[in-house]
Amino acid sequence: MGLPAISGYHWQAQSNAANAVDWSIDPRRAVLLVHDMQQYFLDVFDRRDPRAQINAAVENIGALRQAADAVGIPVVYTAQPPNQDPADRALLTDFWGTGLVADGRERIIDALAPREGEHVLTKWRYSAFARTELDQLLKAWGRDQLLITGVYAHIGCLTTALDAFMRDVQPFLIEDALADFSLEEHQMAVDYARGRCAVVGDTSSALAEIRVPVAAAR
Repeated sequence: MGLPAISGYHWQAQSNAANAVDWSIDPRRAVLLVHDMQQYFLDVFDRRDPRAQINAAVENIGALRQAADAVGIPVVYTAQPPNQDPADRALLTDFWGTGLVADGRERIIDALAPREGEHVLTKWRYSAFARTELDQLLKAWGRDQLLITGVYAHIGCLTTALDAFMRDVQPFLIEDALADFSLEEHQMAVDYARGRCAVVGDTSSALAEIRVPVAAAR
């Protein structure tokens, strides 16, 4: 099995359900995660419609990254390595094949290319915590909130949110800064997260909270 071709669906939340918890983003506690925004994973999207969700996600991640920079929120990226040893890839091969090769598409897309001082984690499993230093970075920075963006919503993004929750890190899924195999799977991911492990909100709400002056946030 490989990655499917993904239509240029438009994200519009299909549920008005409330979050189960009332956490809010605190710029002093948060880290922004840009999850797997590699060319390899974006090549399967139909991006011809400017309104396609993948295009909106790239734009929204860019806005969140700019806001994070302005208030000192660390930005962390994940990227799966090319030419993985079968022993490292293990069960992923059964579901997704051999994965990325070193053909240039393993890079994070140019629009979101990591900048000097930002961390890029080598990603081995669905969760961004698995076999990476993400947990150690959060502890070193004294931060316990994770703002999750990227692809794919119902696989790595949701799994990372669950893993964060189980490590007592508050996850925030930024629903319109995600993209997925389909509208239905995208909706499933945010519905599950909202009820079980995370706060779900949109980019405009996240930006409003990020930009709260530190004095007001105390």
